Amino acid sequence: MPVDTAAVQRLSQALQAQTISTEAGPPSAEALAAFHAFLQQSFPRVHSQLRLEQVGAGSLLFTWQGSDSAAPALLLMAHQDVVPVEAGSEGKWGAPPFSGAVANGFVYGRGAIDDKGSLMAILEATERLLERGYRPKRTIYLAFGHDEERGGTGAQAMAALLKQRGANIGLGLDEGYAVLDGVIGGIRAPIAMIGIGEKGYVSVELTATGEGGHSSMPANDNAAVRVARAVERLSENQMPARMGGPAGAMLDGIAPYSSLAMRTALANRWLTEPLVQRQLLAVSSTAAAIRTTTAPTILSAGTKDNVIPQSARAVVNHRILPGDTVESVLEHDRRVIDDPQVRVRPASFQQDPGTPVSPDSAEYRQFRALVRSSFPEAGVSPGLVVGATDGRHYQGVAKAVLRFVPITMRKGDLTRFHGNDERIAIADYMRAIAFYERLMSASPPPNN
Repeated sequence: MPVDTAAVQRLSQALQAQTISTEAGPPSAEALAAFHAFLQQSFPRVHSQLRLEQVGAGSLLFTWQGSDSAAPALLLMAHQDVVPVEAGSEGKWGAPPFSGAVANGFVYGRGAIDDKGSLMAILEATERLLERGYRPKRTIYLAFGHDEERGGTGAQAMAALLKQRGANIGLGLDEGYAVLDGVIGGIRAPIAMIGIGEKGYVSVELTATGEGGHSSMPANDNAAVRVARAVERLSENQMPARMGGPAGAMLDGIAPYSSLAMRTALANRWLTEPLVQRQLLAVSSTAAAIRTTTAPTILSAGTKDNVIPQSARAVVNHRILPGDTVESVLEHDRRVIDDPQVRVRPASFQQDPGTPVSPDSAEYRQFRALVRSSFPEAGVSPGLVVGATDGRHYQGVAKAVLRFVPITMRKGDLTRFHGNDERIAIADYMRAIAFYERLMSASPPPNN
């Protein structure tokens, strides 16, 4: 596929924009305004021929009106913000994190794969279609949140606006999985994994108080010990694994591309389920697909080495499997901790998992066909996204929300998400632009 050097340079410039979300807040108004000005300059047809609304503090909602108002609309999502670069880690990058350097067939920079690569590819595809005079049959929405890395209030506002207007949206597409090459053990071919749903979310705060005092005379009632014991109990008593739902659909999807031994085991899960489950639980990435995860993330107690703390606190993050709920997770935690002196409560944001898209739905089947024709070297399978995306806010607004980025991810690439040396292959970026062009120019599935 020929390389569009101008498109590569525009991506490079986008990665130089420091639209950083931090614990303190979303990107600054100045950073977002500068990025918006860059987008307007880079994509003049998009900005002159589509309706643009700024929603909330900096989210962008483009509307490309279709010729058939009855046809279910298409919603393409991406986000403008990026996570910070850890201080002192710059030397672990192949190029400075906000340089947008183009070298060795890659474009380097924070946001290259999460998620400015998608945002820019969508806009490049739209600009190309407009240049050719194309007008879609279905209305197309482009929704670019400004604070996905902080929970997605911008996406929430755009989803609420579309719902208020009664938008008839068939397919929504957000980030999530990609073409996974060498990522899933025992699979001999690349797998284009299409996210049909994502896990819910709750962080649970554990707190305890106790008798403080001098460390030379420790009391039996120690808050730090209580909280540490509670964390240990949760770590040793994980929530049960389940092989049905999206996990079962994923196993069915990858089975044809697996080794003979794995294919035989997956085809006979009525007999081999304990063995398959044990193998999946042995690897963190596959374990996350079949159970609600438990991850202690914060532990705090004490202010001085010779003073017994009067209080202690821990935070445990759970990503919730469909079939579990925030309430069932809290019940599990309280039962396992089994200590009335430890207070268990949600720490902040919480969300139950939504209903996954059926692999038998018209929206999934049509999208799967497009992925197959675009990536003929890969198998295609549904899967459950274990992280959180803006897509969750559009459930109930779009008939089906899928999560897939049309690039190839190899095993070493997974650590680049929120990590060091984030980059995207130029060949992948060209392929992504072409994919979005095909998606936007495809006919919508029947509105049934």
